[in-house]
Amino acid sequence: MSEVKLHPSLDNGIKPSAADFAGGSLQCLCSTNKVEVAIGAQTLHNHACGCSKCWKPEGAKFAVIAVVPRDNVSVIANGEKLAIVDASATIQRHACKDCGAHLYGRIENKDHAFFGLDFVHTELSPQSGWAAPGFAAFVSSIIETGTPPAEMDAIRGRIREIGLEPYDCLSPALMDALAAQVAKLNGVQAK
Repeated sequence: MSEVKLHPSLDNGIKPSAADFAGGSLQCLCSTNKVEVAIGAQTLHNHACGCSKCWKPEGAKFAVIAVVPRDNVSVIANGEKLAIVDASATIQRHACKDCGAHLYGRIENKDHAFFGLDFVHTELSPQSGWAAPGFAAFVSSIIETGTPPAEMDAIRGRIREIGLEPYDCLSPALMDALAAQVAKLNGVQAK
């Protein structure tokens, strides 16, 4: 199934995390005056994402995206080139106006379970050692962006072949976190 292409960082072999990795930087794809974002921590929940909102490199079916506490994210160069792609979206994705690469996504809703976490594309980093992808999310959503449904069995097979579990939502732990936040907001106590 290796002829099925998902994303360059998945197709070319998933790089392992470095045990002592403490962060690095992300850079947009512009040849000069790159937007640069410092990430001051290792990422969490790295995954392949098939949703139609996440930025994907040319030809990729999936994005590869992780989260990091927002206090560890800072724009350090050419921030004036950043713009929010869709201010009404739950995740406000900050992208370079020139090349279109998404550098980070932020949730501003304080009641959201993922408030305080920023979404980042570590593939845009010149450093290695970031957390390796651990699952694939929103797999069926790639149909919404043009993948023929007849290809889905092969795509899920390839995802499993590289060691990831394909979900049509988030991983069970992240879905539990979302549900727990809704319960909390609704005053429901877990027993």
